[in-house]
Amino acid sequence: MASIYDTDLPRTEANFAPFTPLAFIQRTAEVYPDKLAIVHGELRQNWAQTYDRCRQLASALQKHGIGKNDTVAAMLPNTPPMVEAHFGVPMAGAVLNTLNTRLDPEAVAFMLDHGEAKAIIVDPEFAGIVKKALALRTSTAPLLVIDVEDALYGEGTKIGSVTYEAFVAQGDAKFAWKYPADEWDAIALNYTSGTTGNPKGVVYHHRGAATNAISNILEWDLPKHAVYLWTLPMFHCNGWCFPWTIAARAGVNVCLRRVEAKAIFDAIRHHGVTHYCGAPIVHGLLVNAPDEMKKGVPAGVKCMVAGAAPPASMIEGMEQMGFDLTHVYGLTEVYGPATVCAKHAAWDELDIGERARLNARQGVRYHLQRDARVLDPMTMQPVPMDGETMGEIMFRGNIAMKGYLKNPKATEEAFACGWFHSGDLAVQYPDGYIKIKDRSKDIIISGGENISSIEVEDVLYRHPAVLAAAVVAKPDDKWGETPCAFLELKPGAEVTKEDIVAHCKQHLAGFKVPRYIVFGELPKTSTGKIQKFELRKAAGSATAIDV
Repeated sequence: MASIYDTDLPRTEANFAPFTPLAFIQRTAEVYPDKLAIVHGELRQNWAQTYDRCRQLASALQKHGIGKNDTVAAMLPNTPPMVEAHFGVPMAGAVLNTLNTRLDPEAVAFMLDHGEAKAIIVDPEFAGIVKKALALRTSTAPLLVIDVEDALYGEGTKIGSVTYEAFVAQGDAKFAWKYPADEWDAIALNYTSGTTGNPKGVVYHHRGAATNAISNILEWDLPKHAVYLWTLPMFHCNGWCFPWTIAARAGVNVCLRRVEAKAIFDAIRHHGVTHYCGAPIVHGLLVNAPDEMKKGVPAGVKCMVAGAAPPASMIEGMEQMGFDLTHVYGLTEVYGPATVCAKHAAWDELDIGERARLNARQGVRYHLQRDARVLDPMTMQPVPMDGETMGEIMFRGNIAMKGYLKNPKATEEAFACGWFHSGDLAVQYPDGYIKIKDRSKDIIISGGENISSIEVEDVLYRHPAVLAAAVVAKPDDKWGETPCAFLELKPGAEVTKEDIVAHCKQHLAGFKVPRYIVFGELPKTSTGKIQKFELRKAAGSATAIDV
């Protein structure tokens, strides 16, 4: 028998609408049309203008036959066309595929083919890479190539049939775009790094994008009209959903073509930047910049860090600049950050070492994520919350991808037993906070003992000469595997391998101390993550030191 609450109470357009981040820009353009939306060089564009341009882009795409579930790729830095693409492409019903600007032509060609792109928007800086990628495509389907022109870059080679401005001009600024018919509709396609084999295409839905954008606001208490500096690449998990977040708060997108310390400090001073995000390498860049460069930088800037846990030296350095650092954690498959190390006022009274220990944890689930916890992957039961028992971080809820494009097997494995399996090994503390111990593939098994590379890296980061550290397994005839440390030193720092070993022996059991130490610049992705797969290759030629 039907419940009284299910009888004659229909879902209609009057009482239900699909959840989409496109609603955010619509509201902001209506309520705050004259508020500044985008800063880029001499460009100052308000929200009414930005909304109109997004509608023009959507209209122009549809006029070229691009609509529902068609893929539009973008090979762009953090410039105004990239902001506009996050709204204009889905307004046309299409799916935005932001491409990593550090990729080689072969990878770009694979993604264009695999994602069945109908169009690609190209910045002049990457025209050469895209031109080679187009020649490598196996698909014979037509591909519309749109050339962006940017005075801040200078003259560039055009490889397409139309410029971005000319293309946008073809559209209607009052285009009557429609909400998605279903909030489960795809909004974006993001490819994983593909360090082994071809990368996987992660599909985002409108509901997840909107949900994570709002969670960003809640985790940061993001105020209206916040001034956000684009140090985080918008191609990375759609900039952690911040293009949609900033639109929701009628904030300012301060664009930045290149991540350089001087450019960041100048932008903070000149534009009153209040917030920015980045990998540890970005924050380390600022902490280790010359004092002269930091003059006049106001206190109170809020920043998010994801990736490796922030070491004590970084937290202390940020505090000295007056910056407020928030540690988040996530993966491409969960729209970027999906947990946050929510801070407590009582932590402020603790010494820097203890604060660093607490802030190094990956924390608790985002507000609008249903669950994030550490489970035993064999039994799928929660591990004891004792800060010692290791399991795998798993997520479930709205902030999770639709799945992997054209890869049902990988999708099924990722969502086995009703949870998204992250592959990150962690513990959970009595207060519910999660802390990563390692990636499953990064655990070093030496003489039958498990060694967490992250634990060893944490110790290495405590050495005052170390700027960046990464530890990988090196094959060993006696032990099976042994830790190999790769270290990037701070400018002007001098330290010997013996110094590093002595430092490690003060904090680690003997079998965990690296027997191989290599100094030099560490290979990194465009988002600042250290490429451990490259270091594993290099570990084969590392020379042992007596420990």
